Amino acid sequence: MAGSDQTSGRRPFSGRTVGRRSFPDQTFGRRSFLAASVGAALTLGVAPPAQAARGRSVFGRYGSPSARLNAQTLYVDAAGTGDFTTVQAAVTAAGGTSQAFSTGGGSGYTLVIAPGVYRETVAVSVARTGMTWIGASGNARDVVVVYDNAAGTPKPGGGTYGTTGSATTLVQADGFTARDLTFANDWLRADHPGISGTQAVAIKVQGDRSAFVRCRFLGHQDTLYADSMALGTFARQYFRDCYAEGDVDFVFGRATAVFERCHFHTLTRTDLGSAPYGFVFAPSTAGANPRGYLVTGGRITSEAPDAYYKLARPWVPSSDTTARPMLTVRETRLGAGIDAVAPYTNMSSGFPWQDQRFAEYRNTGPGAVVSVPENRPQLTAADAASATREAYLGDWTPWERC
Repeated sequence: MAGSDQTSGRRPFSGRTVGRRSFPDQTFGRRSFLAASVGAALTLGVAPPAQAARGRSVFGRYGSPSARLNAQTLYVDAAGTGDFTTVQAAVTAAGGTSQAFSTGGGSGYTLVIAPGVYRETVAVSVARTGMTWIGASGNARDVVVVYDNAAGTPKPGGGTYGTTGSATTLVQADGFTARDLTFANDWLRADHPGISGTQAVAIKVQGDRSAFVRCRFLGHQDTLYADSMALGTFARQYFRDCYAEGDVDFVFGRATAVFERCHFHTLTRTDLGSAPYGFVFAPSTAGANPRGYLVTGGRITSEAPDAYYKLARPWVPSSDTTARPMLTVRETRLGAGIDAVAPYTNMSSGFPWQDQRFAEYRNTGPGAVVSVPENRPQLTAADAASATREAYLGDWTPWERC
């Protein structure tokens, strides 16, 4: 939340950290992933992708400005072959729609985004409902929306951005869908040793019925902010076959969010000499909301030493001291990077994790071994029957059109 960093109880990790190793199957170094992408070639003016060289559209099967799928399809290409060269310009041009989305369908604009690195901040206002973003190549690595603000970054007019203001992408509209895209914040502690507000959000999502399929979320602290527009608004969000990486609280917020078959990856740190390096989840579910975060059928891996990460800690912000953070992790493989003995910890001593709604069910892997039962609340089979995507998302069924 903008301007709340100093009072929310969420403690930034300060210090220095260096670049990351390169993992060819899932993750790039913070700077090298830009240079290695197809889009970087376009941005730097070097050889274009092979498909463009052969005269085929960079928009693939999604048409082009000269062969538009429909009047509400807009094309974005940093190299200039689309309607717009930036994502924000296309969003601004797309008019909002007042139609309802109770059936899960959408009648808003579709942005087809060509391979490239789009270094910009983007905001999708509440009026632009039903919008869809599609990475044209079908590979999230090829289309990267990235910027490098942090909570403590000075603003041109004075002050700092705060956590929300640091977001590369902000989505407030209902009915938003993204497929095959990377959302990133490549701000690095090592580059800014004098800044203590190290939260650096890749994307903040507040709209109801927000779906992300085969997307990547790259950052360090506060990478993926799955939230809502207000305390009394229980925004539903769905993440399918996605990848998120970070170190401190890198999936956090108060949305009702289902993460199905997603991969979470914890990063190593050289600025800290002991555990914990960070926390995967930091939900801040409103006390009145019966559904928080549900992680199902996923996996958590790490490049840090064994047991150097906690699975979660509860975030009870100063703006909502009645929050009761909720996280259920089920049938998910927890790698050795997760502290199996004590996977949960407090963010504030006044709100112990034991008083929150944390639970697990049939997880596997070395990070899921139950050696101290009181530290690992488990669902019963009866409880697990209601911890499903259907129960969490109600009449909205986004998996039917993934």
